[in-house]
Amino acid sequence: METDQQSPAPAVQWVEITEDNSEQRLDNFLITRLKGVPKSRIYRIVRKGEVRVNKGRVDIKYRLVIGDIVRIPPVRMAETSDEGLPVSRGLTDILQNNVLFEDDAILVVNKPCGFAVHGGSGIDSGIIEGFRKLNPDQRFLELVHRLDRDTSGCLLIAKKRSALRILHEQFRDDTVSKSYLALLSGQWARKKLIVDQPLQKNVSKGGERIVVISPVGKASETLFRRLKLFKDATLVEVSPKTGRTHQIRVHAAYLGHPIIGDERYGLADINKTFKNKGFKKMFLHAENLQFQHPVSGDTVKISAPQPQHFIDFVKNEEQV
Repeated sequence: METDQQSPAPAVQWVEITEDNSEQRLDNFLITRLKGVPKSRIYRIVRKGEVRVNKGRVDIKYRLVIGDIVRIPPVRMAETSDEGLPVSRGLTDILQNNVLFEDDAILVVNKPCGFAVHGGSGIDSGIIEGFRKLNPDQRFLELVHRLDRDTSGCLLIAKKRSALRILHEQFRDDTVSKSYLALLSGQWARKKLIVDQPLQKNVSKGGERIVVISPVGKASETLFRRLKLFKDATLVEVSPKTGRTHQIRVHAAYLGHPIIGDERYGLADINKTFKNKGFKKMFLHAENLQFQHPVSGDTVKISAPQPQHFIDFVKNEEQV
């Protein structure tokens, strides 16, 4: 006789909203509570009225307030574990050794090149899932901002809903100071230049979604400052005033000197030359991050050590 291999469905949950989840959208709240349940399923149970707030139906975009009582129906998870997305032991080991700053409200990690900040789109797990695995008793862990998968450096994570809200305001108001190291292809003749070309994202090019410079795009501003000249490359400090998707990479390509190792906006022949030299990673590193602490209000300055491929290049290549 066959037995049902599904895990038993939990009982109905009644959750009272506290400051930790105040102003959070209902869908994001449910995604956190029902780890491993597909988003499509979460949206479906809300549409069907199985999820209630204060005994009434609400839209998936409803923003929770302190004191709300949320009814979460029994959800059977046959194909997922209670721990959600799988996280490799290698990733958790890396994260433990790359924490730059941590207190009760925030955490800053030196994100390694090649790791996504979160799972999805064919990626089993990312940085945030790794930290949730490392801290199973932590009630709240959310990304404050994002870095591209092949970009390394300072990544800020909130450990409280109130901290996330305050830090999001700082990013929206462009009061967070960020500087990157980048290695551009070729010799850039300028010492300093502000690129303010507007950017439009999700433009399809051969089936690939990319960001392009467009007069109908969003205002964007990036300061490039030359640090060192090499025979076939230029090391620059990059300070983005705005935080658009792929901003630095697209603005570097606009200069005619795309970032070395950038498979999407770079030069294939240059990337191949550097790969033959043993440099297979993208040369973009979020080196410095400065913001106001969401609890104390103090200025926090964090620096992430340069990754090894930057160190090796500067050490072995002759300056001009």
